[in-house]
Amino acid sequence: MAQARPRLTAMNDHEQAGHDQPGHNHQGQGHGGHTHGGHAHTHAPASFGRAFLVGILLNGGFVVAEATYGFFANSLALIADAGHNLSDVLGLVLAWAAASLVKRQPSARYTYGLKRTSILASLANAMLLLVASGAIILEAVRRFDAPQPVAEITVIWVALLGIAINGGTALGFMAGRKSDLNIRGAFLHMMTDALVSLGVVVSGLVVLATGWQWVDPAVSVTIAIVIVAGTWSLLKDSVNLALDAVPGNIDRSAINSYLLGLPGVSEVHDLHIWAMSTTEVALTAHLVRPGAGLDDQLLSEACHELSHRFGIAHATLQVESGDPAHPCVLAPAEVV
Repeated sequence: MAQARPRLTAMNDHEQAGHDQPGHNHQGQGHGGHTHGGHAHTHAPASFGRAFLVGILLNGGFVVAEATYGFFANSLALIADAGHNLSDVLGLVLAWAAASLVKRQPSARYTYGLKRTSILASLANAMLLLVASGAIILEAVRRFDAPQPVAEITVIWVALLGIAINGGTALGFMAGRKSDLNIRGAFLHMMTDALVSLGVVVSGLVVLATGWQWVDPAVSVTIAIVIVAGTWSLLKDSVNLALDAVPGNIDRSAINSYLLGLPGVSEVHDLHIWAMSTTEVALTAHLVRPGAGLDDQLLSEACHELSHRFGIAHATLQVESGDPAHPCVLAPAEVV
């Protein structure tokens, strides 16, 4: 969004995190005005800090053990899963760091605080997973040309340990999976890892029963495909949020219709909706109310509805009279 817009009133300082008030209004220059909606912050409770710490320590230790046993057992499936789990450890570290940084108060330079670190973390996570997947597939192709014997008993026991660790880590995030998108992502990622480890166990049993050494690299490729499939959506959503796209769970047309239906509003323009973080959404819009002027109650109720009905945590509305002698230069749809 442009920073210096004609006739767009200056924004006030950011509300305190977690403060949920209906709205407040300031008289703007000329006939304009704006109001900020109440915030609907949903932060994970402090107990999830322990879940992150335990998950990072357990999975970090498991990565070392899995890679070591995978090397001595000559199992690419174990090494591939260790690489996947390493990316998960880094992902947990990034997610934990981002969850802490988004709570930082705004400053003169970072007027929204550091909320977008959660978006950057998800984008970095997606890139790490894709790089790891490419490395796994390249090594698997090499193994297909020259199959090598694998110590399958070791593979099975290490993978079973992985199921226990990943499943236990997922349980640590279970309580918050419905209220926080980041916590839900961590929960689903750990559950996926447990299923991948289950796949390694199955491959070990198949090789023991049949002697088919090609099953080990085949499972490695399958693991890589599962990672790519799960990562593609994360990558796409992260890129969209980084480009200020309207979040997928927000209905822009419904919001436009709602604002246009407010009493006295004849036109809505310069409507922008974007993600401040992976859990908070912001909105700005110009409302044209010919002859009506400012209405604190209307703005307060509108911001309350935007927050509780549409999930817009931070709304800024500017009211204009629609005076033809002073047209808003941001009214045309093609103007950004």
